[in-house]
Amino acid sequence: MTREAGRSAQAATWSGIVGNLALAVIKTGVGYMANSKSLLADGLYSASEAASSLVALFPSRSVQPKGKIQKERLREHARAAKPGMTVLLAVLILMGGLQLAISALSSLSSGQLEAPGKSVLLVAVAALAVKEAIFQFQYRYFRKRNQSQAMSYALQHRRALYCSLAVLIGIIGAMAGEETGLSLLLYLDPTAALIASGFILYKGYRMIVDTVYGSLVQELEQEDATDYKETVQRVYGIITIEHLVAREQEHDVTIELVVSVNPRISILEAQEIANRAKTLLLTRFSHVKEVQIQAIPYDPGYPYKSNHELPDHEATLIQ
Repeated sequence: MTREAGRSAQAATWSGIVGNLALAVIKTGVGYMANSKSLLADGLYSASEAASSLVALFPSRSVQPKGKIQKERLREHARAAKPGMTVLLAVLILMGGLQLAISALSSLSSGQLEAPGKSVLLVAVAALAVKEAIFQFQYRYFRKRNQSQAMSYALQHRRALYCSLAVLIGIIGAMAGEETGLSLLLYLDPTAALIASGFILYKGYRMIVDTVYGSLVQELEQEDATDYKETVQRVYGIITIEHLVAREQEHDVTIELVVSVNPRISILEAQEIANRAKTLLLTRFSHVKEVQIQAIPYDPGYPYKSNHELPDHEATLIQ
């Protein structure tokens, strides 16, 4: 079950990577041929989003080692390779964003401006629709799996949406300027490119900052958290594990856990069960230094499942 969830998570992430890469190729190609710097910048921002998501999956763990020594070696290789790959991609993104910013400023200062063609507007609108469809698919999946991850993904999408809207306004404004003869509106396309380059530079900057200050903290993947889940499920009184996140900092692990218990027991009894699970995790795994656990009532509709039975009219503390 855990492996299937891990594969589903990777499939959802890969759908975003492939979608952003396809949009990046189309936007940059059409933007270059139609001489639209704003669409070219929007394409580079889509490429930066794909790079950011790709780094989160690096290195791929298609082969799962069985031995503990092999797991430790793979983990050490991941720690060494991931920051280098992230910094390399971030530098390329920063260089691309800086080059686009210089090109946009050069166009603004030269005064020799041309409005993009109708194909640019068509591609910009279609790309925005496709991007929104990809977001809805991924957001619904992440919301079911991890609420905090869904909120973080929504924030990233909001920045991408602002960038695309600025580009769309710049393209429409430049085309309107050519139709009406208002030369001032022709400046909107390179201005939108300058704004989009700012989003690109910020994206590269955040990738480097997160690598430098966040390299010591990483969230363990589904396969690594299996032992913790199996241990918690052995605690008498816990019905299901609603949410479990294990984060590794250097050689210590912090676990955030939400479990469901019988809704007919008291708050004190639920807290006792949660404390029992916390103690079991801390004593069984020496590298686990902190456990934050919350017990909530299990109420999917009756009859509900339980690993214990209670009397019909009496709530007792589960031993």
